[in-house]
Amino acid sequence: MAAFAYASPIEKAWYYLHRLICGAVLLYLVAPILVIIPLSFNSVPFFSYPMPGLSLRWYEEFLLTDRWQGALHNSIFVAVSVTLLSTVLGTLAALGLSRPNFPWRAAVMSLLISPIIIPVVITAVALYFFYADLGLVNTYTGLILAHTTLATPFVVITVTTTLIGFDHTLTRAAAGLGAPSVTVFFKVTLPLILPGMISGALFAFLTSFDEVVIALFVAGPEQRTLPKAMFSGIREEISPTITAAATVLILLSITMLTTVELLRRRSERLRGIRNT
Repeated sequence: MAAFAYASPIEKAWYYLHRLICGAVLLYLVAPILVIIPLSFNSVPFFSYPMPGLSLRWYEEFLLTDRWQGALHNSIFVAVSVTLLSTVLGTLAALGLSRPNFPWRAAVMSLLISPIIIPVVITAVALYFFYADLGLVNTYTGLILAHTTLATPFVVITVTTTLIGFDHTLTRAAAGLGAPSVTVFFKVTLPLILPGMISGALFAFLTSFDEVVIALFVAGPEQRTLPKAMFSGIREEISPTITAAATVLILLSITMLTTVELLRRRSERLRGIRNT
């Protein structure tokens, strides 16, 4: 606050009150998540404070037992497959929507992002009955396609946002100099929209990696993902290993979101929106 020395008492009071409110809201949102992390180091199999001691036994169980390792491998396999598929589909959709003469752009955009607006349980029930007729229930293909339905809108939104400031004269200039369409895309368009594509891919990965409702409907015992294993563990037994798994997911989400923010700033610098 550069002019803080010249501010009135009311402005100074509002300056501190504003920050106090922001801190309270942030604490309200983050506190339930932060409570889980210390419990993952508890030495006893109870969810209680104060903790009698610290231990890594729940992380050892999470990282070394076949039950949790199988679920973790399934989640990584499904999430990577969903990321690749949704990134390709979402980028193609965003490029098509960015064309100046694209008809019914608003209606098509609303249709594409509808999976993240509709309650996920409704989507899960619809996908279950649809995939049941096609024989895709209890298969990896069905689970990957179902998660791709949820993840693709995030890629569409991030790439479309990147294309808002895109200078189309660059592609027209490259085409005017005789470059084929494929060369124009890989040499001009792709480097400029790449930060948006990577951000969308990270959101798609997290969407699939953390999803549990659709997995409960579409996935079978062979496709048991980590969130599904955690949900089943809560229903069948309250094991502190769940807190270790939750801590790993929290750290993964923080890493992904930090990467997305860095990519967003880089994208703004490339488009000339941000100077530093």
